[in-house]
Amino acid sequence: MRNRPIPGSSGRVRAMSLFGAPVLHASCGEVTDFGPSLAVLVEDMFATMYAANGVGLAANQIGFPLRVFVYDCPDDDEVRHVGHIVNPVLVEADGITVRGPEGCLSLPGLEAGTPRFDRAVVEGRTLNGDPVRVTGTGWFARCLQHECDHLDGTVYTDRLTGLRRTRVLRAARRAPWARTTAGG
Repeated sequence: MRNRPIPGSSGRVRAMSLFGAPVLHASCGEVTDFGPSLAVLVEDMFATMYAANGVGLAANQIGFPLRVFVYDCPDDDEVRHVGHIVNPVLVEADGITVRGPEGCLSLPGLEAGTPRFDRAVVEGRTLNGDPVRVTGTGWFARCLQHECDHLDGTVYTDRLTGLRRTRVLRAARRAPWARTTAGG
C-alpha cells in the first residue's frame, strides 16, 4: 500500500500551450509563493502530463510562466524518477553528447534527433521551499535539460540546425494543431 498519494491524482488536466504560443518562447519568472496554490499547480501539471502521455512538463506548457517542472521519466537503466523542481537551475550538463529522438507535448506527434549531454544535474526547491538536487543520466538527463530549456523560453526545435530544423518546423506548420496557435 502506498503511503503517499499518486502525483496528479487530485489534479485537473489543463489545456496545453502549443508551439508558437508566446508563453513558450519567453523566460519564466521565479516562484516566490510556496503556498497552497503552488501545490495545486504541481498536481495539475502531473495530471496534464499523464493525460498527454508525457515524461516531463514545464509550467509554461500549461500557460503559467513560472519556473517549475514535473517529471516521471526513466533513465537508461529503466530506473523511474518521479518528482518536481521549483526554480530549477541546470548546474551541470556533461558527458558525451548524444543525438537522440526528442519530442515535446507542445509539438504533439513531432520528433527530431536533438543533441543533449548524457548527464545532467539540476538544483532547485521542493513545494515547501526545501533545497533539492537531482542528477540524471541518459534519457532522464535529456528530460531534465529539456524542461530547464522550456523555463528559459527555449523549445527543442531551437537546438536543431540544418535539415533537421527545417523538417520539424515544416511539419509543425502543417500539423492539425498548428491552426489553433498563434505563429504555429
